[in-house]
Amino acid sequence: MPTPTASQLSTSRPKNRAAFMAAGPHLPVLYQDIIHALQPKSGGFYVDCTLGGGGHAQGILEASHPDGKLLGLDLDPQAIAIARKRLAPFGERARIEQASYVELTSMLNLTGWDAVDGIVFDLGVSSMQFDTPERGFSFQHDAPLDMRFNPDSPISAAELVNQMSEAELSEIIFRYGEDRNARRIARAIVRARPLQTTKQLAAVVAGAGGAKDHIHPATRTFQALRIAVNEELKSIEAALPQAITALKSGGRLTIISFHSLEDRIVKELFNRESTDCLCPPRQPLCTCGHKAILRKVTRKPIVPAESEISDNPRARSAKLRIAEKL
Repeated sequence: MPTPTASQLSTSRPKNRAAFMAAGPHLPVLYQDIIHALQPKSGGFYVDCTLGGGGHAQGILEASHPDGKLLGLDLDPQAIAIARKRLAPFGERARIEQASYVELTSMLNLTGWDAVDGIVFDLGVSSMQFDTPERGFSFQHDAPLDMRFNPDSPISAAELVNQMSEAELSEIIFRYGEDRNARRIARAIVRARPLQTTKQLAAVVAGAGGAKDHIHPATRTFQALRIAVNEELKSIEAALPQAITALKSGGRLTIISFHSLEDRIVKELFNRESTDCLCPPRQPLCTCGHKAILRKVTRKPIVPAESEISDNPRARSAKLRIAEKL
C-alpha cells in the first residue's frame, strides 16, 4: 500500500464539508487524512470503532465503492441513530452496532469477518455530545452531571462527585486531568457537596483555583471525570491489541487522540509493536523473543491544518497516528 507523504496528509482537508453537514451535525476531524491513510478499496473490510455521526464511515464507504463493507461501533444511542440515517444509502455495506470498541473481537466474530483492511479510532468525546446540554459533558450550559457515553451505564459523574472520598477525587483529577491543584479542587468539591449540575461543579472548581493554561479552570476536572466515568483509558488499552490482531497483513490502524494521556498509550503501543527486541539496550543477546508486527507509517503525529482548525476549532488538539500490520 503506497504511503502518503507528510505534506499530503497535513495539508488535506474535507472536500465535501457541505455534504457532511447536510447529512448530520458531525464534522469529522482529519477526514481526508484518514481516507489518505486507509486508501479504501472495493471489496475491502473496514471498522470504525468510534462511529459517532458517521462522517469517517461515510468517507470510507464512498471511497470503497461499489462493494467495500464497514462495521461501525458506538456506545451512544444518539450517535447510532444519526449514523444509521447518514449511512442508510449504503444499504447492507454498512453494519452498525451499539457496542464498545472493547468488544471489537466479539463484534467481528458476530459479523463473520476473519480480518479487516483498516480500522479507525476517533477517541474521546464528540462534538455532538458536547453540544447536547443534557448530556452534561460541558459547563457551557447548566445541566445534570452525567458525562456517560452510554446513558444506560450505571455510574454518572454526579455519583463520582458526590460519593467518592476526597483522596479518590484528588487522584482522578490529578491522573486524568493532569491538574496540579487536584488536592485543593477535591477538598472544595467535598465541602460543597451535594453537587448536581455542571455549572455548580464548574463554579466550585474555579473558586478552588483549577488549572488556568489559557483555558477555563474547570476544563481539566471535567476531562478527568469524563475519562473516569467511561473508563476511557482502560478501554483504549484493552481495544488496541484487538485491533492489531484483527488487521490483515498490510492493513492499517488509524487513531486520532485529543489529549496527552490517549496519545501516550497509542505512541507507546506503536513503538513497542514496531520493534523486534524489547530487551535492555546493553543486553548482549535477546531473550524476550519479541517480533515487530507493525510498521509506523507516521513517525510524528499528523495534526490538522490551520484551514481545518478555522472550520472546526475543536480539531485544534487532534493528533493522528498511523501504523500498518506487517
